Amino acid sequence: MANPFSRRRSLGHDVRTALGRVVRDAEFELIPLNNLDAQIPFLPVGAIVSVTASPAKGIEATVELSARLRARGFRVTPHLSARMIRDRAHLREVLRRIDDAGIQRALIVGGDSRDPGAYPDGLSLLRAMADTGHGLAELGVPCYPEGHPTIPDEALIAALARKVPLVQYMTTQMCFDPVAIRRWVAARRADGIALPVVIGIPGVTEPQKLLTVSARIGVADTRSFVRKNARFVARMVRSGGFYQPTSLIEDLGQLFADAEASVQGIHVYTFNQVEASAAWRERYLTTLGLAASA
Repeated sequence: MANPFSRRRSLGHDVRTALGRVVRDAEFELIPLNNLDAQIPFLPVGAIVSVTASPAKGIEATVELSARLRARGFRVTPHLSARMIRDRAHLREVLRRIDDAGIQRALIVGGDSRDPGAYPDGLSLLRAMADTGHGLAELGVPCYPEGHPTIPDEALIAALARKVPLVQYMTTQMCFDPVAIRRWVAARRADGIALPVVIGIPGVTEPQKLLTVSARIGVADTRSFVRKNARFVARMVRSGGFYQPTSLIEDLGQLFADAEASVQGIHVYTFNQVEASAAWRERYLTTLGLAASA
């Protein structure tokens, strides 16, 4: 039986152009673990790189890895987890280190820490950053086309609307349902939320490596990952092998090509399997008749 994760289809010129744009400049999400050093050389030159924040590692690990990657010429987006920042003094220190590293953007998330400090959610951190001042040119926030395991949709949308004046873009949770993504983007545009959106997609992954990486993050984080992404984990198990995002992005091709949708790009959840996702990116650009670098 053909793998539905990898089917191909005919693409129009506008869609091919849009797919080339988002795949060429894909953002690669990394987790600050020791095994990552062997994967960094596989990142495309000058790539946008997003660095997660894990309670098991602490915000300092996120900032340290982000600074190292920036020094190597990558465009870095650290995740600043509100619940991991203790107080205003700690916030100032984190922002100073980011500024010293020459980092220009960050993704502001609520985070999963069970013992929050002064900032229980992303909105409170954004407001504190606005009051404190920061040198970041671009701030992003997460959004949830397929919902959140513990927060009602109405609360998510209301919080997003309150964040809009404080940020420049939004990045979706890891999704693999193109219908849900298209409907959610259309609904937010109808609501008057015009923030550019980055679509979060799973990278090339095999189940065993996914579980290995999840286990290294820590038991609490592994449970959180499975809870938040139960549909994806189930599809991984059913697929019996590698997941590749080709079918998903092609299902979203018309959305990428729609100027009114304002899709800024794709955010690839690599699970630290950078080599596989970077190789997929290069192969896919080749199928579009494009070079991997502009």
